[in-house]
Amino acid sequence: MNNRENKTNATTKQPKTGSLTKISDLPYFIKWFILGIIIGVVAGASALAFYFTLKLMEHVFLGLLVGASIPEPLGEGGSLTSGFRAVRYWLIPISTTLGGLLSGLIVYTWAPEAEGHGTDAAINAYHRLQGRIRRRIPPIKLVASAITIGSGGSAGREGPTAQLSAGIGSAIADLLGLPPEDRRRAVAIGIGAGIGSIFKAPIGGALLAAEVLYMRDIEAEVLFPALVASAVGYSIFGSVVGFTPIFGYYVGTFNPARLPLYAVLGIIDGLFAILYVKTFYAIHDLFKKWRINNYIKPAIGGLLAGLIGLVAPEVLGTSYGWVDLAEFGKLSLFTSPILPLIALLVALPFLKILATSFSIGSGGSGGVFAPGIVIGAFVGLDIGLLLHYLLPSLVPNVAPFVIVSMLALFGAAAKAPLAVMFMVVEMTGSYQLLPAAMIAVAIAYLISGSNTIYRAQVPTRRDSPAHAGEYSVPVLMSIRVSECELGREPVVRAGEDVNHAINRMLQHRYTSLPAVDNNDRLIGIVHLTDILGRKGPIKDYIKAVNHVNPDSTLYEAWELMSREGINWVPVVSNDGRLLGILTMESMRRVYESRVKSLGKSVSGS
Repeated sequence: MNNRENKTNATTKQPKTGSLTKISDLPYFIKWFILGIIIGVVAGASALAFYFTLKLMEHVFLGLLVGASIPEPLGEGGSLTSGFRAVRYWLIPISTTLGGLLSGLIVYTWAPEAEGHGTDAAINAYHRLQGRIRRRIPPIKLVASAITIGSGGSAGREGPTAQLSAGIGSAIADLLGLPPEDRRRAVAIGIGAGIGSIFKAPIGGALLAAEVLYMRDIEAEVLFPALVASAVGYSIFGSVVGFTPIFGYYVGTFNPARLPLYAVLGIIDGLFAILYVKTFYAIHDLFKKWRINNYIKPAIGGLLAGLIGLVAPEVLGTSYGWVDLAEFGKLSLFTSPILPLIALLVALPFLKILATSFSIGSGGSGGVFAPGIVIGAFVGLDIGLLLHYLLPSLVPNVAPFVIVSMLALFGAAAKAPLAVMFMVVEMTGSYQLLPAAMIAVAIAYLISGSNTIYRAQVPTRRDSPAHAGEYSVPVLMSIRVSECELGREPVVRAGEDVNHAINRMLQHRYTSLPAVDNNDRLIGIVHLTDILGRKGPIKDYIKAVNHVNPDSTLYEAWELMSREGINWVPVVSNDGRLLGILTMESMRRVYESRVKSLGKSVSGS
């Protein structure tokens, strides 16, 4: 009876004649191909909006106020000959304090939930808010984050872009009348597409959409639309700002003899990932407990970050340009008015952690992704230099260690090793380092344990409120057979001739049929393969078959199908009469309906 499922599939969800089919009624892949394109356009536009708003704020604060010039990455028009210069160096803390104050006023006046790093807020919306993001949050996040980073605060631009794309994706889902589960998917896709666009890393962005939601699981259902959205967003963003990887192209060769060194680097990055997470949230929680006005906290955080910037200007803003200088060994351009070069290089990972924690943990607005890979780059620079002096023939330059450390440290801290690995490789064009990256990020992920920079993450799908209905109760054991639609299939009778049974099976394209007596009581089952070429009465070929009754659970029915190797079971009344056939397709429809209703009740509570 395999054709039963095909028939049901063909007859369900047929649009009414003459009516316009809703997007939610389209087949899965068509629907999400269309939605992926829409969200991709949103992500690309969001990345451009934030990119140019940030450039404007950098010009106002660091350019006009401080008179500063900071290194830019190669993929954004930078060079390997430009370091840091400032006409009014002493105004750096004033700039970061003013930026924190303005950001705090904007956020805590209109959208307090926009404080901190945006990716975590979007993850929380996915798991706990059915994908709902207030409409005012995306524009507030855009402006507040641009001010925080543009004034010199240590933060990343991926978090604001992720929240901006996710928020608009949530609004689009509501506009199209999509159900809560689709709105959740739109938010996750927006996260990945936004980050993939602003980092010019579409593959990594698509993987991030599925991986960043969990500490050790993946949301496979968003992968297909995330690939579409990331590709579209990347194309739009790159068409305006260029397609060169952010950190330029690193051309080198992979040396397997260095694998043990990358393993050691993975251990160190795992420890630094723990330090990054614990320091960030220690400072974050300290500011939360501090009984002063919330409007003032980001200003104090900005002041502290600015004071660190006086010691090491490398920590100001996104620090992208310094990553390129570290990668290509331009150490002469690293500068500090207080620390000698060696002390500065050793201190930079720690100072970047502190500056980021003060800028964002105090209530400022920005991302933690970019600071994480910058911290990794500084760690890789230090380890690479040490290994270069110890093993100059094996480690002729530091570039591979800078790149591998970037992805290993934040891949562990974000609990997204696969996505971050591909993203950093795309950002540097260094695909030949993938084997080294796999070793380092796997070890760093293992060392970092359960420490994650995204508190909204949950360990697995089972732990997500969004999927609570699938795991909180044994759903199949809670549904009775009587709740399902039964198929009224043809049957064979014990007194029939074999040829009549064969003709009936071939006519309806069945491979097996239930057999009943003259009173419609179930006798057993007849298989087509057993009667082809045979003659005589059908009763000689009837085989025993187990059955269920209306009070049986779907779990019992599913167990019986598995044991018998069929995709249907007969349903029999208490007096032995055949009531109909329960198919896998009928079970699936009722199961999915129950899971959705459970998910809504859990989310609503």
